[in-house]
Amino acid sequence: MTESPAPSPHIPVLLHEVVESLAPRDGGVYVDGTFGAGGYSRALLESADCRVWGIDRDPAAIERGQALAQRFPGRLEVIEGCFGDMAQLLGERGVAGVDGIALDVGVSSPQIDEPERGFSFRFDGPLDMRMGRDGPTAADVVNHADESELADILYHLGEERRAYQVARAIVAARQTAPILRTKQLADVVRAVVPKGKGDAIDPATRSFQALRIHVNDELGELRRGLAAAESLLAPGGRLAVVSFHSLEDREVKTFLKERSSPPPSPSRHTPSAPAAALAPSFRLLSRKPQAASEAEARHNPRARSARLRAAERTEAPGFPASGKEAA
Repeated sequence: MTESPAPSPHIPVLLHEVVESLAPRDGGVYVDGTFGAGGYSRALLESADCRVWGIDRDPAAIERGQALAQRFPGRLEVIEGCFGDMAQLLGERGVAGVDGIALDVGVSSPQIDEPERGFSFRFDGPLDMRMGRDGPTAADVVNHADESELADILYHLGEERRAYQVARAIVAARQTAPILRTKQLADVVRAVVPKGKGDAIDPATRSFQALRIHVNDELGELRRGLAAAESLLAPGGRLAVVSFHSLEDREVKTFLKERSSPPPSPSRHTPSAPAAALAPSFRLLSRKPQAASEAEARHNPRARSARLRAAERTEAPGFPASGKEAA
């Protein structure tokens, strides 16, 4: 029997920087779109006499949130759902606008620390990886997707250079027996992907990342969440997004750059400005993302790759939906 790890204390990443970016005020309304263990929610509630709505698709996070809600009666409400649906979830509760939104994108520490959730290759567990309770598991994908689809997932979402070799090895292994456990999958990947000299990263890391992002549609969820934040934030309201790898950060950077750039000035060759030019809906609080300090990175290894991007909502109307949010 595999021994379960002792849960590590959850330490919110870039907590001070996120709260400083949102600048909570008395009477304000804020959204913690990735509630997790409630670290950002607690910090916001302690910083000002404000109201916080926590959202998480993980039923375990909702259960944890009830205890925190009791500590702040009437000021914290936790909702089970996806942060990409936050506009609808809050609208159903009579909330049309908010003063700040925090998003900590990706898997949470409590999920990683529970082997039965199947997120980590450090401990053996069922190959699940779902943040919520619906949809196909990672085992479903690994055992039923064809080789080409698996290779695309591993290459595009995990940036695994040996994606095709790993996909071929997975297909070969599942013909002998279904791959149902995290250790099974990790062993298949490690047999194909060599560990570089002095490389501290486990060879299975990128493949597990890719499957997790695919199973939970994390990039699609992020796109929907950013669009929802644009529609929910009142003028002067602020958005703070913490991401942990280049795929997520690229989505946030592109979204905010598009919406914070001034319309192109007409030139003497084309005197009329394009009809589609829109006024910026966001103002960047910093052009470059904030990274964790050396002290925080030493204290909390998860913070090493974290990047925070923050922006303030202007009075301009939101941009029209691009169609990417539904992808």
